Amino acid sequence: MKLKEIYHFLNELSPFELQEKWDNSGLLVGNFEDEIEKVYISIDLDEEILESMDENSLVITHHPLIFSPLRRVNYDTYSSKLLKILIQKNIALISMHTNIDKTHLNRFVAKEILGLDLIESDEYICYANVDEEFDSFATKIARSLGLEYLKYVKCNQRVKKVALVTGAGMSLIDEVNADCFLTGDIKYHDAMEAKARGISLIDIRHYESEKHFSPLLEGLLEEYLKKNKLKAIITASKNPFKFCIQGETVE
Repeated sequence: MKLKEIYHFLNELSPFELQEKWDNSGLLVGNFEDEIEKVYISIDLDEEILESMDENSLVITHHPLIFSPLRRVNYDTYSSKLLKILIQKNIALISMHTNIDKTHLNRFVAKEILGLDLIESDEYICYANVDEEFDSFATKIARSLGLEYLKYVKCNQRVKKVALVTGAGMSLIDEVNADCFLTGDIKYHDAMEAKARGISLIDIRHYESEKHFSPLLEGLLEEYLKKNKLKAIITASKNPFKFCIQGETVE
């Protein structure tokens, strides 16, 4: 199967033109005329994952391997090391980042993973009515995402309307119209800003909220690939962070 056929299907599924100007989604490595023998899906890439992949394959990631222009390729950085392996093994790379955030991922995590009853969505931001005690709601979120501990800002005893953006969404705080915001990568000054606005925060972390990209895309591709006698293989990209609670490491 030619790479261009899969690319066109993905583009119809979640148009690459929807990506943000700073993003770099689309075909990053490979040629549209390449023949693809296997398809892999991962939130990110690392050396271990690439070494396990077969030659003449396609890997579809959520995060682009290359964001900024490369001024040199001498294999001593994250992106250049992995580019070397991709090229040597003739593995094509397509990334679906902010385009699929807008069309699928945020809603999928909100509804299918967290069990929220969505009422509306505005490009990135998904909204749901909750009407639940904050502590109880936060505990459910932690359990659904498999979080051993929670980082949060509690401004109200009760959550009535919640907003969600997977990954790092604090840059959208000005657009949030809810009393509780779920997103990842929340920093100290983000917390101070939210507190001043009276918006509670629950940090759902970057990796933990976006790792669901892989099963989401596998489901969306299943029938199409089956018709072409291919199957998507999920590769388990690992969270680079480790967390420690009172001297005990939490995986």
